[in-house]
Amino acid sequence: MSIISKTAIAAALLMAASPAAAELELSFYLGTQTVTDSDASGTLPDGTAFNRNVDWQGKSLDNPYYYGGRAMWWTNSDLGFGIEGTHTKAYASAGDRAAFGVSRLEFTDGHNIFTANVMKRYPGAFGGSRFTPYAGAGVGIAVPHVDIQVIGASNRTHDFEMTGLALRGIAGMKYELNENWSLFGEYQIVWSDNDVTINADPGVPGQPDGKLRTELLTHAVNIGISYSF
Repeated sequence: MSIISKTAIAAALLMAASPAAAELELSFYLGTQTVTDSDASGTLPDGTAFNRNVDWQGKSLDNPYYYGGRAMWWTNSDLGFGIEGTHTKAYASAGDRAAFGVSRLEFTDGHNIFTANVMKRYPGAFGGSRFTPYAGAGVGIAVPHVDIQVIGASNRTHDFEMTGLALRGIAGMKYELNENWSLFGEYQIVWSDNDVTINADPGVPGQPDGKLRTELLTHAVNIGISYSF
């Protein structure tokens, strides 16, 4: 069974587990996102092998911007089930690109993460305050827009790929403006396992596709707004 099928089943089970949902909350956020260095290994279509620690850059405040959104169904016990999508980014440094023999190596439209989430909120944690802490986790898939240009190749790998499993952790604080609207700030950590295909050069008959494999770990501080009904 494929990763996307397993994720869809998991999401369906999460939704089915919350028949007594008392509240739907829609959230949207912007923020700053960084990427931890990681080892990347594989083979270019011409057969050149590589294995190197990559200095990834997030550039979250450069266009296209980092952003995300989620929908959560909160039960009367303040346990929530939902889905979330985040548009993260990762650029390889100039030195890493040169070492690999590529002029472009990035996931910038973006390194998209989709997860099914389970969350818990704690209203009343600060007495009669409008502040409510929350935390949660999610499991899903990475669907980056892969952008790789091999030096000397007549084509460019420039498309969306489903590259592997993704895991998300969340911890935050919400401030209630009124019955429906809230502001929130949160920290997110996201891990993804990425098995990327580098397209063969059509100008070289019989050339196989290349491969790149790396694990990405992103850290983000988000500020957003939520609407509940």
